[in-house]
Amino acid sequence: MARRLIDLGSGKALLDLHSYGRPGRPLTPKQARTIALTVRRAPEVMVKVSGGARTLAGVQAHFAYIGREGELGVEFDHGTRVAGKGFEKQLALDWDLDLLAHRRQDERSITGKRRSPKLVHNLIFSMPPGTPAKKVLAAVRKLAVNEFALQHRYALVLHTDEAHPHVHLVVKAESEQGERLNIRKATLRHWRQQFAENLQELGIAANATERAVRGENRTPKKDGIYRAAQRRESTRQGQELYELRTRSGSAVRRFVQGAHAVEETRAAVVTGWRAIARELEERGASELVDGVHDFIARMPPPMTDQAQLIREFLSRGRGPRVDPMERTL
Repeated sequence: MARRLIDLGSGKALLDLHSYGRPGRPLTPKQARTIALTVRRAPEVMVKVSGGARTLAGVQAHFAYIGREGELGVEFDHGTRVAGKGFEKQLALDWDLDLLAHRRQDERSITGKRRSPKLVHNLIFSMPPGTPAKKVLAAVRKLAVNEFALQHRYALVLHTDEAHPHVHLVVKAESEQGERLNIRKATLRHWRQQFAENLQELGIAANATERAVRGENRTPKKDGIYRAAQRRESTRQGQELYELRTRSGSAVRRFVQGAHAVEETRAAVVTGWRAIARELEERGASELVDGVHDFIARMPPPMTDQAQLIREFLSRGRGPRVDPMERTL
């Protein structure tokens, strides 16, 4: 059965494509706004965990990097901004990271664990080129206050040296009450939604929907895997392609099961969007109804990562003209 597409951050439906259109279930203003943003393909916010230091030296190195060796002002949770060379050393003392690191090291020695837990989490909040950088910073600042104030120490800095404005947010992993921050997929979904809503309040068209709801095929990958694939040096992709070309039993099974799963999910998504269109039509929102139908029509064909890998390989002129997997399965 196709999975239900919900916002796991709050446990409530973000675009509950299975229940829209049922009698007695009118759309809320928030749902209608999300639908409009989605069908108009508003920019999607990006939130990712870029890592996290387990040592004091690692924390200081990361702060030196995001602060550009003191050239950029780093904003802290108590509202002050710090700049200048060596600020990262004072930060470690201010956050009691030296004491925390020693305590964790002692605990690790007692329990026999090989790795120390993270002292901080490193996060990145980003928007596409052209988005006002100051509003991106304001949206992240509000999110940080709502999520971490009086609990986890945090610091943030805006970077505009790349085309897409982005904010680095560093959060102390252990709260002032001694509780650890565990970042799960549901946590990231929740932060994406909050980031998008904060930007909307500032007049920025921003959205935070699931990939499947938008009809996208690509699944997110870790930075290392993504960059290796961009360089065409991914050993994982190379092995997968080899197994597909030689038609190993496990590769064929993955191909068939993956294709079935994405087609099943797409069918559920399209059914849900059509139910939304009926609900909008009953409300007299004809313009938005047309937008939904156009959105459905423009969805790319459902395709697994494996099928896309084969297509990319063939497009390089390094394989047979006819895709053997598509021909036989």
